[in-house]
Amino acid sequence: MKTENCISRKEFLKRTSLGACALSLGLPAFAGQDKQVPNVNRWRLSWQPERPCRLSATTHRLAQRGLSGEFGRSLANAGWSFPESQDASLSASQKYALAAMSVAQNAPLRILPGELIAGSATLLESANHVTPLLNIGSTSHTTLGFEKVLGTGYRGLRAEINERLQRGGLDEHGTDLLQSMLKTLEAASVWQNRNIKLLEKQMENAPAEDQLSCQRLIDTLQRVPEHAPGSFREAVQSLWSMYAFQRLMGNWSGIGRIDRMLYPYLEKDLKKGIITTDEARELIAHFWIKGTEWIGASANPTGDAQFYQNVILGGTDRDGKEVTNAVTYLILDVIEELHISDYPAAVRLGRHTPEKLFRRIAEVQRFGGGIVSVYNEDVVIEGLIKFGYPEEEAREFTNDGCWEAIIPGKTAFTYWPFDMMQSFFRALNLDREQETPLEYTDFKSLYGAFVSELDKEVANMQHALDTRYSDADNTTPLVSMFVEGCIEKGKGYYGRGPKYSVNGIHAGGVTDVANSLLVLKKLVFEEQCIELNDFVKILRNNWETGEGMRRLIRNRFTFYGNDERESDAMMCRVFDDYTAIVARVKERNGVLRPCGISTFGREIDWRMMRKASPAGGRTGDILATNCSPSPGTDKKGPTAVLNSYCKMNFTNCCNGATVELKILPESVKGENGIKALVALAKVFREKKGFYMHVDVVDTATLIDAQMHPEKYPNLPVRVAGWSARFTTLCREWQDMVIQRTQQTV
Repeated sequence: MKTENCISRKEFLKRTSLGACALSLGLPAFAGQDKQVPNVNRWRLSWQPERPCRLSATTHRLAQRGLSGEFGRSLANAGWSFPESQDASLSASQKYALAAMSVAQNAPLRILPGELIAGSATLLESANHVTPLLNIGSTSHTTLGFEKVLGTGYRGLRAEINERLQRGGLDEHGTDLLQSMLKTLEAASVWQNRNIKLLEKQMENAPAEDQLSCQRLIDTLQRVPEHAPGSFREAVQSLWSMYAFQRLMGNWSGIGRIDRMLYPYLEKDLKKGIITTDEARELIAHFWIKGTEWIGASANPTGDAQFYQNVILGGTDRDGKEVTNAVTYLILDVIEELHISDYPAAVRLGRHTPEKLFRRIAEVQRFGGGIVSVYNEDVVIEGLIKFGYPEEEAREFTNDGCWEAIIPGKTAFTYWPFDMMQSFFRALNLDREQETPLEYTDFKSLYGAFVSELDKEVANMQHALDTRYSDADNTTPLVSMFVEGCIEKGKGYYGRGPKYSVNGIHAGGVTDVANSLLVLKKLVFEEQCIELNDFVKILRNNWETGEGMRRLIRNRFTFYGNDERESDAMMCRVFDDYTAIVARVKERNGVLRPCGISTFGREIDWRMMRKASPAGGRTGDILATNCSPSPGTDKKGPTAVLNSYCKMNFTNCCNGATVELKILPESVKGENGIKALVALAKVFREKKGFYMHVDVVDTATLIDAQMHPEKYPNLPVRVAGWSARFTTLCREWQDMVIQRTQQTV
């Protein structure tokens, strides 16, 4: 449906080309633009369906400004002095609280005409994952307890801290931490009051028609987040205010189960008739627009949308009841219309998922960008219970801001990645400069040597994890007060304060190891086509003397990802042995150690450290991502990929393992296309996958965007646990996305 808010493709290209040129010169991208016809995000690629137009022109104008990078390019480092950072008499917690107060008092403010939500994280350090003024690393890979604090307000949180202090029994460090929490909460209130005063000043000069909305926003800010929200409008603002102040201090948390948090307030307001569904959608859209405020601030090669702002939709609650509600669908409406990828949305699918939600996910996914991904919550919950979590808490899982499953508001999380290919290379003596003959008489002995090397690798990591957590150098009062356990124990986020301290052990290269083992098993030991030491010599030479054999392997073998019995059996064998090794130590020294499989783009960094692989890969090739097939080897369609993937028992890998699918847009057009995507999601659920990315994008479009980035300023693609604008990725990351197999459903 076209409306007066939409613009033509020709006009879009004209404007975005000018905008891209301005950006390259460091100028405002949309200076002097006709504000009556905004909405560069309204343009669609030739293969995309027509987008609905439900939101107002004002909302689209704000979205355009955020997506253009205007706000991200305006960020600046904290330019004022902070002498307390050098005061040796102050504890780390006290310095943090004083830094928070200084930031609250001095950080630039930004409130735009027409905004329904106020407050912005405006410091460049914040977008670079640094604590302003202290210049230390901030916290990410977590989802804080926003839901709890939303229900009590800062007032309830302050009362909890004071009660714990009055009860006593804390050591000096604990007392200091809790007192610093109170000072940090005071800083959050100072920042809030500055925003109120700015609004009052803006209201003095606002047109009469804008003064009512300005006053409404002032009234909202005067109540929340200090108090618990009394309406949907207050709940949305309260959640943003809490989240934005965390961001202002450099912390990158996921948001969590936003539809469950907000729905009780919407339900009550709808019954009272004090809000309409359309008004609620506008408020959610403005929350989503806020997520674009760091676009253009970072030169990260992994793209400018990797700020761990993930949200979770749907699924069951701690009592096993389905959460999906009106807010779930309103959020999907906003994603569909604005195509903002900065809040990657993961939907929990399970046995109770409504049919309507399956369809709605498909309708949004077909626009591309990989913005909406899916968990199989039945598998995730079973795996968490098997690992040792209580069932009620397992049902509450969200992600860590990426895609690892954690318990929100109760977990300090980090993970330790390693390349399993290196264990495999050591089993072949490829880690040694000098050739050392191998004496394996059969495949069983070779495989046993690989497992032995893998066992040593994991044991070394387990030993290193025994002393990894320490609160001495990275105290975080602001984060700690949002995580259960820290206040009661008087211990910080990094000091075993949270109920769960978790360090996942994550292997990458699992697919490549399995494919390589299959080749050696068949060619060397079963068919005896070549001696093992001769094969290893070819690998040492990076296939320079074995191109004919490399092509034979590529053409003859059917690798993991094609629903083929033998290759999938090898993948399952490697998976089972790896997960069994990690499972020997579920917890030690107060740290839980779940198993995961991931690369998160490290396959790019690893490629030059890897030797050539028996499956035909050369040094420098970008091989398999996460738990997906190696690029170009999955030749039988997405259902075959899922059939292969789902043969593994992911309840033994509760920290997660992801499969990515890149779907040809032509194959998901119209009603049949929607049904095909729904069917794919149901195969994933019924065959017990863990987590799936579906990105609908044409490889030809990506290649054109690589050559002509000015034409595609807001082309999002799924990377790993996040979506990024394709043209902000470096060449290697772009190539990784391009090389993924183009599937047809």
